[in-house]
Amino acid sequence: METFEKVNKDYKSQLSDWINHEKAAVDLINTVSKLWFEKSIELVLFRNQLFDRSSSEIMNLHLYAKNIVKKPITVFDTLSLANEILKSNIGASRIDIGKLAFEWLQEKNNYKSQADFITDKLKNIVANGNHVSSKDVVLFGFGRIGRLAARELVAQSGRGEQLRLRAIVTRGNSDDEIVKRADLLRTDSVHGPFPGTVIEDLANKALIINGHTVHMIDAKNPEDVDYTKYDISNALLIDNTGVFRDDKELSRHLQAKGIDKVLLTAPAKGDVPNVVHGVNHEAVDLKKTKIYSAASCTTNAIMPILYLMDKEFGIQKGHIETVHSYTNDQNLLDNYHKKYRRGRSAALNMVITETGAESALKKVLPHLSGKFTANSVRVPTPNVSLAILNLNLNKEIDRDMVNEAVRKYALEGNLVEQIQYAFSNELVSTDVIGNPCPSVFDSQATLVSPDKKTAILYVWYDNEYGYTRQVIRFSKHISEVRRPVYY
Repeated sequence: METFEKVNKDYKSQLSDWINHEKAAVDLINTVSKLWFEKSIELVLFRNQLFDRSSSEIMNLHLYAKNIVKKPITVFDTLSLANEILKSNIGASRIDIGKLAFEWLQEKNNYKSQADFITDKLKNIVANGNHVSSKDVVLFGFGRIGRLAARELVAQSGRGEQLRLRAIVTRGNSDDEIVKRADLLRTDSVHGPFPGTVIEDLANKALIINGHTVHMIDAKNPEDVDYTKYDISNALLIDNTGVFRDDKELSRHLQAKGIDKVLLTAPAKGDVPNVVHGVNHEAVDLKKTKIYSAASCTTNAIMPILYLMDKEFGIQKGHIETVHSYTNDQNLLDNYHKKYRRGRSAALNMVITETGAESALKKVLPHLSGKFTANSVRVPTPNVSLAILNLNLNKEIDRDMVNEAVRKYALEGNLVEQIQYAFSNELVSTDVIGNPCPSVFDSQATLVSPDKKTAILYVWYDNEYGYTRQVIRFSKHISEVRRPVYY
């Protein structure tokens, strides 16, 4: 009887504690929304987005902070600090409230109040010192990456500052075509429904997406459009078609009135800089350069890991094998294709094909060029891919050393948005759908050779969404609308 009463008491106590935490999570959601819409301040929790989350998701992120990041903070800690930020004069910024909460627990005896703590920690982010000007964005093409980019641009728009989606260019903009494209934006077989509203304004050839009027423009050639007719000027054009790949072809966009810079969402040829945001984005001269490439999804997945492994242990040589989901470039059923094997049914076969991963090293990490071989296998899954990195290293290592090195870069420094340290014993490809990081490091799969000189690393990536988030990050950088951050 006593045992039953004790269990029942523990049950009620635990449930009551959970409810109190969930109430605090609801309050945190409210504060996060106010900060976002009223002050253009975005709060994250150890890189994870807090805006537009449910209370249960908020609680789960705090559990992640405790168990994985090894920083035991509660929702009460983050809520208190978030409210303090709301009362402060902090301006447009992106702030890791998890990092702040842990630092407060460690250092609170050094401050008279949380207000003093916030003032000191965020002293470089002040209301009048970091005004962010908006930048018009045009999407040229509206396929897989284009539609995800549209979703993300609208989701991150807040009060219409930073990047503003103003137009989408396609071949054809009849009423029927606009309605069909709107339906494709609303629903997605992989990524699910768009969590917002899409209204067809057929009279004005536009879509109204979460209140944002986005013009649907018909054009056969890049230089044919006068964007100033739509009150669009000094815009960044993101080319999602993959049709134009070199300087000469992409410069045709710059001949159109209203376009200032061009970003290609594919590997570029010629002298166009191929950039992986977080790795080599600061090497590009933003004042002189007008045309950029965000490289490929695979390049964005492997470069952050190769960068840190070379920096920590030194890479002698290696092999990169990607297990990649099929793409629209392949045939659904066997048919003629200009490349061998890609003509065979994508939904029925594993298909060996080439990858540009090694050649990308020449532009992103040139000192590693020539040290790698690379290949790819396309597999019958619609999304999420896996890169297997077989690395011969200069230093002797063990499994724990490798994992801890990646974990450190995933939590601190310049690659926290690029690398997620995954710890699940059950991680599979569908678990990575919608992951905002281009590199999801599978710590449970790490192998080290008996001689301690070779490491085999497994890196998952959502080759659609994770890559699109990189495109948006780099777009903010080249448009010079990126807010100050505290990570």
